[in-house]
Amino acid sequence: MEKQPLHGQRQKLSLLTSLVSIATLLGSLQVSAIASTPTVTLNESLFAVEEPQLPPIGEPASFLPSVTEQLRLVIKLGERRVRVYQGEQLKTTYPIAVGKPGWETPVGSYTVMQMVENPYWEHPWTGEVFKPGPDNPLGSHWIGFWTDGNNYIGFHGTPNEDSVGQPASHGCIRMYNQDILALFSMVEMGTPVIVEP
Repeated sequence: MEKQPLHGQRQKLSLLTSLVSIATLLGSLQVSAIASTPTVTLNESLFAVEEPQLPPIGEPASFLPSVTEQLRLVIKLGERRVRVYQGEQLKTTYPIAVGKPGWETPVGSYTVMQMVENPYWEHPWTGEVFKPGPDNPLGSHWIGFWTDGNNYIGFHGTPNEDSVGQPASHGCIRMYNQDILALFSMVEMGTPVIVEP
C-alpha cells in the first residue's frame, strides 16, 4: 500500500477541521436563535383566554342583547286609519281608504305576504294590464296581506288621492303615495296585520 504524502493528509485534516468549526458555529447560531425565542408552555397557550365579564348582581338583563319588539299594523275600518305599533308603543298612524259596500275589507288577523315595488295591476273584469307608473291604480308600492287564491288585498298607493278617507276600494287599503312609501320601508314579510271593524 502506498502512503499518501503528509502534506495531503494535512490538507484533508485542515478541511475537516474547518467543516467542524463551521458546523459548530452554525449550531451555536441556531441554539442562540432558539434561546432568544420566547417559549409558551402548553398550559399558558390553552388558558390564555380573557375571563368573561359578569353582570352586576341583580342585573342579568344588562348583558343580554336588546330585543326589538316586532312591528304590527292595526287597521281600524270605522276610523279609516292604520296604526303602526312597535310593541305596545304607537309609532304613527295614516289615513286610509277601505272597501266600499259590497267589497268590504275582511276583518281578521293576517301577516304581510307580498311586498312589491312598481307593481303591475290587472283589472279583474276587463283583463287590462296597467304597467308601473303614475296611472297604475296600485301606485308605486304594494304590501299584500290577504288572498283567497284568486283575489288579493293589501296596502297600496293610488293616483286618486281624493279617495283616501273614504270607503272607495274593492277591499284594499289605499294610502297617500308618500304614506305607502313610508310604510313599505317599515314593514317586512311576516309583519302582523290586524283588521278591526
